[in-house]
Amino acid sequence: MDDIKSLAEQIGRVLQTKGLFLATAESCTGGGVGYAITEIPGSSDWFDCGFITYSNTAKAELLDVPEALIAQFGSVSEEVVEAMAEGAIANSSAHVAIATTGIAGPGGAVPGKPVGTVCFGWAKDEHVHTERLVFSGDRQSVRQQTIVHALKGLLRFLEQAG
Repeated sequence: MDDIKSLAEQIGRVLQTKGLFLATAESCTGGGVGYAITEIPGSSDWFDCGFITYSNTAKAELLDVPEALIAQFGSVSEEVVEAMAEGAIANSSAHVAIATTGIAGPGGAVPGKPVGTVCFGWAKDEHVHTERLVFSGDRQSVRQQTIVHALKGLLRFLEQAG
């Protein structure tokens, strides 16, 4: 947990220095990224809001993810997580967004997407980066690894996106 707190603190410093606000769009992490961020005192200076869009309907209604995109690629896809990140920015006052969607388990696996499959999206302006990873372990472990990777990825993204 100290690793998560340290990452969140670093993110806060970077966002505050750049004058940017963050939004989260989470599915499999159920608000875990937003929770980690808001554990940091003063996070209201750089965190705008979080969307927990567990269902496909919520992804479509709250983040404007096209239902056709979900139908074509599945909710656990780089295409959908990109749309989630873009939707978080479009539907908030944030400049930067992080999105997660995945299969934490123990069920939910589909052909080509085993339990532990997680897609990540980071967005700022016209820059969007996505990744797809497969984590091992139980539900709690997959979710924890997802939060850590999401935060580490955001730090890298902020360095690259400017």
